[in-house]
Amino acid sequence: MPAARYAVLPIAPAVLEQLRRRDDAGRPAEPYTDPEGDAPLRCCLRPSRAGERIALVSYAPLRRWAAATGARPGAYEELGPVFVHGEECEGPAEGTGYPFARPGALRNLRYYDAAGRICDGRLLELPEAADEAVGRALGEAFADPGVALVHVRAVEYGCFHYEVRRPAGR
Repeated sequence: MPAARYAVLPIAPAVLEQLRRRDDAGRPAEPYTDPEGDAPLRCCLRPSRAGERIALVSYAPLRRWAAATGARPGAYEELGPVFVHGEECEGPAEGTGYPFARPGALRNLRYYDAAGRICDGRLLELPEAADEAVGRALGEAFADPGVALVHVRAVEYGCFHYEVRRPAGR
């Protein structure tokens, strides 16, 4: 049976607008021309292309989610670097699978409860059928009714890749 497909959330356009001015660490964004490409863009959930204007900004995804939901993550709130386009972009393309799911890549899935605290997690080495493996891992996470959202991160640098929230009705 194929793995379920979960909605991956990019950074919201209103948040991107703020981050492109001043990031979550209070620093102004400094866009630059990407000389090589392949930076994981969290605005449109794809790798950058050589010559695109991008910015590396500090982002606190759990802090922003908690502010919207009333959760109190405490020490679990993190601030870290993410790449975004330097200017407004088209956002993610429809139906492109899970972003940044290259076979062989290591991903850390962190499960958070409704209070914003880590309640579980897992390490996932992506196989050839990377999309299916990510879908199964997310299915396992949301099989626990206490899991409200999952953050997917790169193991090598700890970078936040994207968020997946509990599907409605599950």
